[in-house]
Amino acid sequence: MGLEDSRHLFTGNQPTDIVSSSTQLTPRSHRRSTASLGLLTGETEHVLYIIQSKTSGFLQQDIIWNSYLIGDAGTGCPHTGQRDLAYPPPARCFECCVKCLGVLPYASLFATILLYAGVALFCGCGHEALSGTVTILQNYFEVVRAPVETLDVLTMIDILKYVIYGVAAAFFVYGILLMVEGFFTTGAIRDLYGDFKITACGRCVSAWFIMLTYIFFLAWLGVTAFTSLPVFMYFNIWTLCQNTTVVEGANLCLDLRQFGMVTIGEERKVCTGSEKFFKMCESNELDMTFHLFVCALAGAGAAVIAMVHYLMVLSANWAYVKDACRMQKYEDIKSKEEQELHDIHSTRSKERLNAYT
Repeated sequence: MGLEDSRHLFTGNQPTDIVSSSTQLTPRSHRRSTASLGLLTGETEHVLYIIQSKTSGFLQQDIIWNSYLIGDAGTGCPHTGQRDLAYPPPARCFECCVKCLGVLPYASLFATILLYAGVALFCGCGHEALSGTVTILQNYFEVVRAPVETLDVLTMIDILKYVIYGVAAAFFVYGILLMVEGFFTTGAIRDLYGDFKITACGRCVSAWFIMLTYIFFLAWLGVTAFTSLPVFMYFNIWTLCQNTTVVEGANLCLDLRQFGMVTIGEERKVCTGSEKFFKMCESNELDMTFHLFVCALAGAGAAVIAMVHYLMVLSANWAYVKDACRMQKYEDIKSKEEQELHDIHSTRSKERLNAYT
């Protein structure tokens, strides 16, 4: 039976020679041949139906993927814009988002957020608290601004305001630098873009950041201790104002010379039984300034915690860079040895081949 006969057999259209030959069979053999032929034809149609359905499904899938690649089904992953035929669009975008989230240095991100929150709280509340202090000194203690060449308490407060501006700008930039350093020392970056060369410059930068962060940690400890002084002073004044009925019979005075705000020759004080004392206690400036200094102290404490967290992160990054440098040297030595062994084997193989020929 030839190819044409087989094709007619599978399609159910029999040629005349097969039909004529089948008519010469006995009745029993003719029934058996007809049953076998019908069974074979039914199985063939079932197989052809399965192939056709699978083929139409593949064609529909190709149409969907082609429309997706052209742009009808989106523009790819929203983070990278890449298209990959290995996965459908939702799975591929999900994998892309997982990679993007894996890149983030979460420890450095947490420390940066804590640092920004602490610095913002300290600078904002500290600035407003200093402005409230100037108002209290001028309205109730009758402190007058001295000439330009004299350094008085009001001039010192103005200098502290400019220092706050500098601290806010400096630590905003420093937080960005530490965040960038955390990105470059994250293992997920190496998984995405391959191994990078650990240079001596990179190790020096990591060591420099550790030293600088430790210095800033000590500086913020000093700032926290310095901020606790006005909190203590205002707490004493606020306590006197809250217990005016208790100290009504006593003659207590708040003298600025005790706090070093004015010179010894100047007498700037407010006593408990005076009208200025009651006005100061009833005003909103005292209560607001006291709570603003408390918030500034909390911000300085948050900055101290952020510096400690940065020290831990930078120390871990330094250890990672150091281990990566050692591993890189080991890989270089191993590759050289493997290349030497390969050269030796190739040389011996050539010598044996030459000796054989």
